[in-house]
Amino acid sequence: MKKFAQTICYCLLLTAYCTLLTAQDSLKLQNLNEVVVKSTRANQKTGMAFSNLYQKEIKKQNLGQDVPFLLNQLPSVVISSDAGAGVGYTGIRIRGTDPTRVNVTLNGIPYNDSESQGTYWVNMPDFSSSMQSMQVQRGVGTSTNGAGAFGASINISTLGYEQEAFGETNVSVGSFNTLKTNVLASTGLLKNKFILDARLSKISSDGFIDRASSNLKSFYLSGGWYGKESFVRLNVFSGKEITYQAWEGVPESAAKGDLSGINAYVERNGLDEITAKVLQNRGRKFNPYTYENQVDNYQQDHYQLIASFKLNKNWTFNPTLHYTRGLGFYEQFKAEDKFENYGLPDIKNGTEIIKKTDLIRQKWLDNHFYGTVYSFDYQSNSKLSANFGGGWNQYDGDHFGEIIWAKYAPEKGYRWYESTATKKDFNIYGKAYFQFTDQFNLFADLQIRTVNLDMQGIGDKRQDITQKADYQFFNPKVGLNYVLNEKVSIYGSYSVGNKEPSRQDFVDNPNKVPQAENLQDLEIGYRFAMKKANFEANYYFMNYKNQLVLTGQVNGVGEAIRVNVPKSYRSGLELSGNYQLSEKWKIAANATFSQNKIKDFTETIVSYDASPNKENRFSKTDISFSPNLVSGGQLAFLPCKNLEISLLSKYVSKQFLDNTSSENRKLDAFFVNDLRINYTIKPKFLKEIGLSLLVNNFLNHQYESNGYTYSYIYDSVITENFLYPQAGTNFLMAVRVRF
Repeated sequence: MKKFAQTICYCLLLTAYCTLLTAQDSLKLQNLNEVVVKSTRANQKTGMAFSNLYQKEIKKQNLGQDVPFLLNQLPSVVISSDAGAGVGYTGIRIRGTDPTRVNVTLNGIPYNDSESQGTYWVNMPDFSSSMQSMQVQRGVGTSTNGAGAFGASINISTLGYEQEAFGETNVSVGSFNTLKTNVLASTGLLKNKFILDARLSKISSDGFIDRASSNLKSFYLSGGWYGKESFVRLNVFSGKEITYQAWEGVPESAAKGDLSGINAYVERNGLDEITAKVLQNRGRKFNPYTYENQVDNYQQDHYQLIASFKLNKNWTFNPTLHYTRGLGFYEQFKAEDKFENYGLPDIKNGTEIIKKTDLIRQKWLDNHFYGTVYSFDYQSNSKLSANFGGGWNQYDGDHFGEIIWAKYAPEKGYRWYESTATKKDFNIYGKAYFQFTDQFNLFADLQIRTVNLDMQGIGDKRQDITQKADYQFFNPKVGLNYVLNEKVSIYGSYSVGNKEPSRQDFVDNPNKVPQAENLQDLEIGYRFAMKKANFEANYYFMNYKNQLVLTGQVNGVGEAIRVNVPKSYRSGLELSGNYQLSEKWKIAANATFSQNKIKDFTETIVSYDASPNKENRFSKTDISFSPNLVSGGQLAFLPCKNLEISLLSKYVSKQFLDNTSSENRKLDAFFVNDLRINYTIKPKFLKEIGLSLLVNNFLNHQYESNGYTYSYIYDSVITENFLYPQAGTNFLMAVRVRF
């Protein structure tokens, strides 16, 4: 596999060299920044809900926290952090859908993990410092590459450039010993043809949760050739993360400071007195892991060869090759674990039979992801414009577990499980915009996608996970936009999305093969725009068939188990707008009011005594982690030209941890306020000095934005809730020097 990876890299470099020699035509320089991602992005004519975030706004918030925290003020967004402060493992939900339903592309290239379908931003530390723009499409969105979008798409571009050479360094320091340093440099456009950009970054933090530390490193290198009407660019970037695990969360009683609840938790779980005291003393900061190397250690390397060529006055061709290499493990200490869990015999020591041992184990992931994506763009002076594109991608992943130390037996390096997975993903799409009149246009989008999954081997519970699955999806979309006048327009769209189950859905449900999900998405909107004010209202109805939802159970590593439910839906109204109150004051706000329901749901409670499992049937319950109200607001004061003081507010109503709508299994509503100050100086001896201060949660509100629950029977029904507390008042301050 190593030789294969080297071959792919050589091919990328060779193709780049050959392309440089043969490139003839493409687009004008001022249009090149977004040309590659244009085919997968929405615009005012697609009849869909979307938000754009550009580099200027990204820089204001980019002080070291991860990408989800840059998107917190967008409509329908809820974010979370395992470590509690935005560094390390972070997550984002949009319209209540989790990261496995949010399609993410980098320069049009799929980024979601092919097997889990999730997005691990921690593998790309400080990637936001290389971004030129982001677009978040809500709902099914337009056809894109990679995982199906079942709640949103996040489209990221790094392809901008600046004409003049520059160097820049950023230093951020803050609470929990957080430190971010980076160095950026660019040659600018040399001889109007060549450019080289580079970034080197390091981020470290102790985290709000005990021992939830992060040690993150990354680099980004991009070289390009720009002709009068063409460009070719090679991006190479890498991220290395070592994070201490905070995945287990905090028992609800500890997070809430409930002493009697803590004692009950300790008693029913057979914990010792020392652990009980730690729970009481550490409370919201409690981390059950104490082994010094209980870490996640992973590196991901990316290679992207991106080009654009103008074939003639109407057609542009945008080909891309990509390769991603991932390798890493997470390490765990296990006390008195049974030999039988690892396929090992018990040990006879005279008359004594030893059945358990302390051990340290590592679970490894070794993967390769490679392929091509492309688009043909048609543009003319007539009423028709179109995009045709697609992609072919393959994922090869090896999973294995090794015991690296044990009190009794076995030898170091013993593997107790090993499996392989291959996933092939192919899609083609066609999009067309037709301008019937000056006021009315129609958008149509058709996509065919096929997925082939092949898993072989033994899972971490030593179960046979060998399975094959093939899927063929047809995803049509149609939208229209009508301009009432120069200020007002209305739009609508109807889209169909289909999505295959994840690897874990197969592993967790060996006796019942999970089904593919289907989503029908209706969007109707109103836009109002003028010089000092903008307003948008968007109604959506997302109707699901066979949606995979949480059962209330968790697997052996604490991941939530999902099953298909026949019928469910999300329906809501999204409002957003901004207004220039005066020369020095401006305000922006958004709110989403929604209902998110499962029509019929059966909860299974597993029994650990002699009694049978229990089933509870529910009707029209709330979908987990789907708040009925999400709102955000920003009030900005600009007392002078280069100073901006902003109040950022976020409200999220209560969320249920499972699909039973039980008040005993929920996250409380929270209202969080941040203060952000940005000041820019332009002295004669430097291009720019930027000073930033971000005070998060300055009212010190105690809240949790994520969690999980499971129930079991042992003499009675017992429910355990675990929460991920977020930090109270904390700060980040930064200095940016550009020369």
